[in-house]
Amino acid sequence: MVASQEVLASQVGVDILKRGGNAVDAAVGVGFALAVTLPRAGNIAGGGFMLVYLADKDKFVALDYKEMAPAAASRNMYILPDGSVDKHSVRYTRKGFGVPGTVAAFAKALKEHGTMTLAEVLQPSINLARNGIKVTDDLAFSLVYAAKRLGKDPEAKRIFFREDGKPLQAGDTLYQKDLAWSLEQIAQKGPDAFYKGEIAQRIAADMKDGGGLVTQTDMASYVVADREPVRTSYRKHDLVIMPPPSSGGVHIAQMLNVFKQFDLKSMGHNTAATIHLMSESMRQAYADRSKHLGDPDFNNIPIKWLTSNEYAKQTVAQISMDKARSSKDVNPGTAPLPESPDTTHFSVMDKFGNVVSNTYSLNYSYGSGIVAKGTGILLNNVMDDFSAKPGSPNGYGLVGGEANAIAPKKRALSSMTPAIVMKDGKPFLVTGSPGGSRIITTVMQVILNVIDHDMNIAEATHAVRVHHQWLPDQILIEPGLNKDTIELLKAKGHKVVTSKNSMGSTQSIVYKGGYFYGSADPRRPGAAAIGF
Repeated sequence: MVASQEVLASQVGVDILKRGGNAVDAAVGVGFALAVTLPRAGNIAGGGFMLVYLADKDKFVALDYKEMAPAAASRNMYILPDGSVDKHSVRYTRKGFGVPGTVAAFAKALKEHGTMTLAEVLQPSINLARNGIKVTDDLAFSLVYAAKRLGKDPEAKRIFFREDGKPLQAGDTLYQKDLAWSLEQIAQKGPDAFYKGEIAQRIAADMKDGGGLVTQTDMASYVVADREPVRTSYRKHDLVIMPPPSSGGVHIAQMLNVFKQFDLKSMGHNTAATIHLMSESMRQAYADRSKHLGDPDFNNIPIKWLTSNEYAKQTVAQISMDKARSSKDVNPGTAPLPESPDTTHFSVMDKFGNVVSNTYSLNYSYGSGIVAKGTGILLNNVMDDFSAKPGSPNGYGLVGGEANAIAPKKRALSSMTPAIVMKDGKPFLVTGSPGGSRIITTVMQVILNVIDHDMNIAEATHAVRVHHQWLPDQILIEPGLNKDTIELLKAKGHKVVTSKNSMGSTQSIVYKGGYFYGSADPRRPGAAAIGF
């Protein structure tokens, strides 16, 4: 079964499974297809995290393919003379581009754990790019939303706009000839085509002409990092989640350790008591994120301490069930010394017991809105994930510290959180989500809904979500939470804000009793969970 945010991409993955491919083959096919069918988040010039379970080896593989800062990057590169951050430069120009990791990771996963060739899994995506896809209502809406940025770049405008100067509309056909060429290059020549061949040359030339920093040497130097996943247990389930520079695994483990000390099932789903406890746990986790999390190749991150039961007990001791804390009074914990918007997720399970949980992104919707000339490839603006000025929030309102300061060849901290839940030693639940700073809490709530509240995966997906990220000091809720619960939360001292937008877009699969149960989040149109 395949669950992704776009139906054509899900079908590409299912077709690969039907041809005898395994979960890794299907996942790589889906990942490349989303670059064509979901251009605002699917990508070949972005980065992310892939978590794989290999059934025959009973082994987990965690691939960190987050983008890397170019060699010419410097700590204060976005600081203006008045001390403020040059947000335009980092978010909407080629100076925000980081060396992408998607192609390297997909090729590595396929070579080491797949059964098919790059040419085989790429052909459906090449066909979709060359022959065109019908613009859906969702794609048309996203183009209108991003039209101001896309319209400033001649290459992006040529691809995504009509001749009359308006963005493509529902029912139009989106042709991506240059992207088809790029995908063909990768299919024929492997990842070297992207990192050392003509694609790399075209990207580097585009960077030079447009004031970007990424060079051919930067492209050729990119490496995927093999990481040791974060593991934790929760109510007779074993969770395996991405480690730093993803912050999700550490903080979900941290929060679950708090919840272990309470009976959430008896407290009830989305009651004032449960939301209060979740919010106080979230508040502490995001405070810790601001200080302790970053690229593990550059920082000594106290993972064992943050995910320990001892630290959870310290957190619980500071929580009153009757009154909310103020975030100004909640500080990141002090580790004992020494100790070592738009994103998309897809999940795959195959008949052999293999599982892939993958989250990747261009950072913002359509990245910087810039297409590298002659490639059809949208460029990420991942440099905004760094703390351009430690202590100042990024585009998602997240505050970062010294651990996430800019440095050459460093990977920025991320909220992307692909997760796999095991039960009795077998894959049980695979999930993940886009959503910027809300990814971690979204994924955690799906897990809680299934394990604590006995929901099936559709119920767990559809349930109202809440979010607290320390700063700003507020509980963000989706529409649908009842008024009495909101008033009880306010009585405890919480500031409750109803979100104008939905939270996340989880793509989840449960394997139970010999059956696959998939749920594609309805919060974003066009998603599909398809099995056979």
